[in-house]
Amino acid sequence: MTTHDRPSFAVRIPDAELEPEPLAPEQIVSGTPEVTGKVLWESADGTQVRGIWQITPGVVTDTEANELFVVVSGRATVAVEGGATMEIGPGDACVLREGDRTTWTVHETLRKAYHISL
Repeated sequence: MTTHDRPSFAVRIPDAELEPEPLAPEQIVSGTPEVTGKVLWESADGTQVRGIWQITPGVVTDTEANELFVVVSGRATVAVEGGATMEIGPGDACVLREGDRTTWTVHETLRKAYHISL
């Protein structure tokens, strides 16, 4: 069964088992951050993805997709090049725009639930 065929379901985000999603070495600015995640659902055409993502402390850069996420645990500062700097933590919802170039300074291991539009 593919994820877009999956029936309705619920997941306890803090307890979900995640899989390694290695960062590209050029994304790491400092520290030894490790990323894990799990895709929970993907549309048949691959343009919509929902899942859980986690990163351990460190500083990384990224170029974003259109994304809405809610922080479940942890804390980070997300600086958008030419835009806002956001302090995010548990319960915060954040919207990132496609093409945003970001620097994530992760203070405490951060876990989020996300929806990405590609």
